[in-house]
Amino acid sequence: MNKIINSIKKLLPSKRRIIQLYAALLFNANLKGFGNGRIYQGKLKNICTPGLNCYSCPGASGSCPLGALQNSLSASPQRLPYYVVGIILLYGLLFGRFICGFLCPSGLIQELLHKIKTPKLKKGRITRVLSYFKYVILVVLVIIFPLIYAFKKFPLPGFCKYICPAGTLEGAMGLLSNKFNDNLFGMLGPLFTWKFVLLIVFLVGAIFIYRFFCRFFCPLGALYGLFNKFSFIGVKLDTDKCIDCGKCVKECKMDIRHVSDHECISCGECISVCPTRAISWKGPKILLHANEIPSDPSPEREKAVKRAKQSKLVRVICVILAGATLVGALYYYNFVDKVSEPENVDPPVVTDPDNEIVFGNQVGQTCYYSDLEVVNSDSVKTFNVESNKGKITIINFWGTWCGPCVAELPHFNMIASEYADSVSVVALHSDYLKNTLDDYISENYPDTNILFGADNTDKYFKMLGGRDSWPVTVIVDQNGLIVMNKTGSVTYEALKSEIEKCLEE
Repeated sequence: MNKIINSIKKLLPSKRRIIQLYAALLFNANLKGFGNGRIYQGKLKNICTPGLNCYSCPGASGSCPLGALQNSLSASPQRLPYYVVGIILLYGLLFGRFICGFLCPSGLIQELLHKIKTPKLKKGRITRVLSYFKYVILVVLVIIFPLIYAFKKFPLPGFCKYICPAGTLEGAMGLLSNKFNDNLFGMLGPLFTWKFVLLIVFLVGAIFIYRFFCRFFCPLGALYGLFNKFSFIGVKLDTDKCIDCGKCVKECKMDIRHVSDHECISCGECISVCPTRAISWKGPKILLHANEIPSDPSPEREKAVKRAKQSKLVRVICVILAGATLVGALYYYNFVDKVSEPENVDPPVVTDPDNEIVFGNQVGQTCYYSDLEVVNSDSVKTFNVESNKGKITIINFWGTWCGPCVAELPHFNMIASEYADSVSVVALHSDYLKNTLDDYISENYPDTNILFGADNTDKYFKMLGGRDSWPVTVIVDQNGLIVMNKTGSVTYEALKSEIEKCLEE
């Protein structure tokens, strides 16, 4: 019987692995997002999940605390982002780097890759020194970069933009792999190439080096490591019992100097090898296995150990069954009979049924119209594509937080100036961080022919086919027909070419 139980145990995942899987599922519970290629933007997105899990992942049900921190610093450099800092402090004081060991989806991916059988690079003095590099990334890319560029009215979440592999793997690849997001390929450029290459480096590195990204590059782990000594959950060392044998440090795959220091992810592997039982668990005992070195070699003690192992097996089986039920419920609620091409637009508005006008957002269709409040030369007026017939209309959906949007805006400014008599250029700011719009315009475009406005709740953006990605440019000819609907950056030459075609007809 014992042999059968031991054989089954070898096939079952550990309690830590089960918790990691549950956490990954919980933080990516929007399963229908993987089917329709849409990013969940409901109320739960106001909550930061503990681990590194990209906001833009189709399945993400919450926000990444690191991304939220950078965006908060970028949006309001003059004041402390109380909510984000508070939630990070709360997570740190409760869990410390237990989050890295148990609750982070990125950590789980790295550990699974490390199980591939290849030669492994062992830790040493060099890896221990390199482990401090993540603190450099934390200070420079997470804090300094967003603050510097925020004062320039150019939000820049440095880590998310230039480094974060979760953003590339979960966000970019998760969206690009969906058939409904073919239009996103037009947005790809050198930055994506850089981040994709970096992602490959991190994934391959994780095969040969245990938690490669986590140990050397993750600023969120660097933050949580500062709380390890004070956290309520994790591992702790009784220095009175410790004999400095070094077995715990040797057993640990992280670059720790001693148990529960800033590099410890509280995996608990060190508990089972401590000969004096100096290492214990601060938190629910069900999370970790007990010390397997018997302090009493008597037959009664051995029987007790066997019974404990059998009870653990029963608990693991019960947890797996409960998890299967949870997965089934999430799958049914999110996915079954609900995966279809997302509807982004309002029903067609037919104002003249006799002429059978077809309104839509595709090339060749009459452009959907809506009353838009725009500003030009400090005067506020209402703009409508329908009433602008006779002139060409260029609608650009953008945001101050979007690097490609800001970079291409001068092209629209040149077009608005050169073709002032025949073209109306309307730049509609995304609902996200729209509070930055007025300051940005007054500083960078005080005398412009562009009609600036804010797209409240991004309603018009969705009507014209926008799908969670900016910039988007729509060109409407003199008759109200769409001649271009492009996601991604456009050049001055491309804009001018489309305008000349319209004017020649």
